[in-house]
Amino acid sequence: MCNRRLVRQSVHSIGLDCVLEQICTMWSSRLLWKLFASYALLYLLATVTLVTIVVDSQQDELIDQITSRLRSSATLVRKSVSGELPGGRTQQLQDRIRSIAEAIDTRVTLVAMNGDVLADSRFETVSQVAAMENHRNRRELIQAAEHGFGMSQRESPTLGVPMLYVALRAEQNGEPIGLVRAALPMKEVRAQVAELPRQVWLVALLMGLVVVGITVFVARRVVFPVSQLTAAAQAIAAGDYHHRIYIASKDELGTLGRSFNVMSSGLAARESQLRESRQRLETVLEGMAEGVIALDESEHIVLANAAAGRLLGIEPGDAEGRPLLEVVRNHEMHEALSEHQSESGAWRVEIALRDEESRVVSINATMISGEPSTRCILVLQDVTELRRLESLRQEFVANVSHELKTPLGSIKAYAETLLNGAIDDDQNNVRFVERIAEQAERLHELILDMLSLARIEAGKMAFDIANVPLEEIVATCFRERQALAESNGIQLETIDDASHLAVRADEEGLREILNNLVDNAIKYTPEGGTVSVAWRVEDTMAVIEVRDTGIGIPSEHLPRVFERFYRVDKARARELGGTGLGLAIVKHLAQSFGGGVAVVSQPGKGSVFAVRIPRA
Repeated sequence: MCNRRLVRQSVHSIGLDCVLEQICTMWSSRLLWKLFASYALLYLLATVTLVTIVVDSQQDELIDQITSRLRSSATLVRKSVSGELPGGRTQQLQDRIRSIAEAIDTRVTLVAMNGDVLADSRFETVSQVAAMENHRNRRELIQAAEHGFGMSQRESPTLGVPMLYVALRAEQNGEPIGLVRAALPMKEVRAQVAELPRQVWLVALLMGLVVVGITVFVARRVVFPVSQLTAAAQAIAAGDYHHRIYIASKDELGTLGRSFNVMSSGLAARESQLRESRQRLETVLEGMAEGVIALDESEHIVLANAAAGRLLGIEPGDAEGRPLLEVVRNHEMHEALSEHQSESGAWRVEIALRDEESRVVSINATMISGEPSTRCILVLQDVTELRRLESLRQEFVANVSHELKTPLGSIKAYAETLLNGAIDDDQNNVRFVERIAEQAERLHELILDMLSLARIEAGKMAFDIANVPLEEIVATCFRERQALAESNGIQLETIDDASHLAVRADEEGLREILNNLVDNAIKYTPEGGTVSVAWRVEDTMAVIEVRDTGIGIPSEHLPRVFERFYRVDKARARELGGTGLGLAIVKHLAQSFGGGVAVVSQPGKGSVFAVRIPRA
């Protein structure tokens, strides 16, 4: 080590002298050379033994791998041409064998059971194959004919070079129909085998260089253990917990080095566990559909996941460390937190976000007692759609009750009138009974439509999907409604933009779609108006449009016209009849056929209902 007298010299002189002293001490140490000689001798013996064992085993394994490859190639060829073997020698079979052999880079030969060659990938024409000698005496083919598999290494009489052959027997219905042989030149095999020792010795040489380096490294650590401990301590202080000390001695320095390694391993394990735990937590939080926000006792954001950012319109990374009220400008949330801040346990509240979508958010909060860094966990869930569906359900129940109440009330009123003496009134009793029958029929139609719509939505309606010609369906629909249209002074027209167009749908379902749309068009078109049906092709879909020149639909009602029982003008709709479910049935039928429905309308200018259905 450097003399104490050198400490008083310049830093440059001290560093240079210490480096020179370390180098001289290391290379002049007999312990270093003993370690180096021992390691070198052991490595040389181990390398020679290992190379000998590895080369022998690898050569055998390589031969087995090449044989297995040839067998797999022969199996592939047998599967590919087993159906063509009974046909004998053909140019088509010869071309097929050549293409397969080129793809697998292997010589392939097909041989009949009598030894005649049917195809060989080394030749181009059948005439060349026919000139080949009979192969019945080939050893691998004899083995394959007897046992199903054969292999041999010999010189090819045809090519005059040593080859490795593998042959398989091809069978059909349990009877042999021919032999498939795959071959590789032994020159290629031997080249691969000869390459192994060179590769192994090269690896051994590289490893020898590594061992030399390791030997010098270990020796240097033995000579300078104190400097090693100092460097390790500095590395641990810098956060490198994977730094290790390798001291072979069993004295106090060796014990200290091993204890240092144990301490370093423990620190590294704990640091790794903490990092993995944090990564798992971040992964879980980022994968959650619900938003999660962790707050400290001052209501500062400790953690926020991406879902919370999307829900509240904030950037989670920028929000951490800032007050919740500053990041989320919602006083309802702040008031709820203030109200429950002294509580422990869980509580729940729903707030409305003042954004463009007017979303409703459910907040499930858990207050954590004690003194952790996190005081409160908020789990946020967007329940806007749930509340909308609840509102629709309530509205649906109210509409159903109202729709059922109206005809039932009429039936009850007429029946009570008859019971109270009107049954003997010859001038009105028949009219009352007709009204009862009329309301009962309306009630019956309403129930049938509700059941039909429920079956369609539940997927329980059995559809017979087939190619349905549109022209015939439209013609039938118009023919059945011609009298009604004429009585109302309405003209029915068809606009055929795609003659003989057919769609993939259920015929009865398609009739119901057109009947509902045309009926509505006739009902809401004044006298002198026109109702037309047009169809055209858009890519893979057929578009059926029902147009009218009626009263039209205001724009604010367009998004809801396909809802159950939704009526733009309730009084006029009930006056004209109908159940209020027609357009809902149209929508669900179109969706069941793989399409959809849309509407475009202007008040006073009529409406256009467009149904899209896959074309045949």
